[in-house]
Amino acid sequence: MEVAVIGGGWSGLSCAIEATQLGHSVTLFEASRHLGGRARTVPGVGTDGLPLKLDNGQHILIGAYQKTLAMIQTVGLNESDVLCRSPLNLKFPDKTGLQFGSWPSPFDAVAGILTASGWTLRDKLSLLRVTLAWQMSGFACNASTTVAQLCAGMSDRIINNMIAPLCVSALNTPADRASGQVFLRVMKDALFGVQGSSNLLLPLTDLSGLFPDAAVQWLRQRGATVQLAHRVRALADGDETKPWRVDGAGFHAVVVALDSANASNLVSTVSATAPNQRSGVQHWLKMANDIQFEAITTVYAQANQSRMFQPMMALKSDDATNPAQFVFDRGQLGGPPGLLAFVVSASAFERLVCQALVVKQAQRQLGLVVEPLQTIVEKRATFACTPNLKRPPLQIAQKLLACGDYIDGPYPATLEGAVRSGLNAAQALPAA
Repeated sequence: MEVAVIGGGWSGLSCAIEATQLGHSVTLFEASRHLGGRARTVPGVGTDGLPLKLDNGQHILIGAYQKTLAMIQTVGLNESDVLCRSPLNLKFPDKTGLQFGSWPSPFDAVAGILTASGWTLRDKLSLLRVTLAWQMSGFACNASTTVAQLCAGMSDRIINNMIAPLCVSALNTPADRASGQVFLRVMKDALFGVQGSSNLLLPLTDLSGLFPDAAVQWLRQRGATVQLAHRVRALADGDETKPWRVDGAGFHAVVVALDSANASNLVSTVSATAPNQRSGVQHWLKMANDIQFEAITTVYAQANQSRMFQPMMALKSDDATNPAQFVFDRGQLGGPPGLLAFVVSASAFERLVCQALVVKQAQRQLGLVVEPLQTIVEKRATFACTPNLKRPPLQIAQKLLACGDYIDGPYPATLEGAVRSGLNAAQALPAA
């Protein structure tokens, strides 16, 4: 079939690749001149005035993200060339905290908990007791349960030093209002998946080089059409042969691979131009419009020297004066020496206020004087992964599908969630 994929983020690219592998003729539309969506490279300037490659946010993967790793391999990249793999490490600058060993799952987690620095025996037993209960329940809970409720019985130190940073990094939603059900799914795959599933995978390249650049090259080499700087304005009824028109061009099927807000704006044009599809479209639009968002702020800063003993460290965070939960030493990940990326998940700060607070946090917790280079706020970085959230389904109308990290599925708004959604949409395309 001739298939239109509208949107060139990680979900759209994954959908286009899978659809091409299934034998379809794919046309990919992307509004900007760059692919990658909310995980892409952006230009910056260093303290020396020279151009610098930054990202619109610091992303990480874990070993459990098997679909993403497979997709990276599909487009011809080797994991070891683009990702730094290491056991899960949530150490703070004072070297307290959790660090997994190189054991098969789940023994790496058990060993890490038992040897965690700065935790009392009571802390460790409280964590083991609750996580054992998760396992006994099959990593399932009521849809209305929050992560905070799920972790009742754990000590405050465990909540603050492990659960809170894990929750906000995976779900980008604070534990007191994050979905316990989704959190358990991530924990199950990370702790009881294949060997290495709990590993951290940190990009050794900019995000465009991690997947989008190779993906577009792969698509073009196999005959797919990639139209950059083409913002699709309207979807309309076609004819019996090609049921959908995208800006006037006919297609057998269409996949909308945009974020929920832009997808909603585009799909809303269908109500006027495709009256036969109106009922299903209106239902989908209501669910998409109910999605709430969380922001992520990334503060890039330059330090004269880096005192970080590992490329990623957890930071002690609070809502008032220490906003960043993690810091990444890009100099240890293939970037310029001393380039640091401070990540503020579920950010509610104004950009310059957040930047100033992070500079002070770096001095207090890392003992570093840093000069801010660029602060990027993604206001709609992820959906708010809250209990009882009803996410829009994959199908909007007949032969009109959607994909994206917000589409109904088991994962939160992560790269893995986006890739899985794209694969699902391609596999759901009807036969010609």
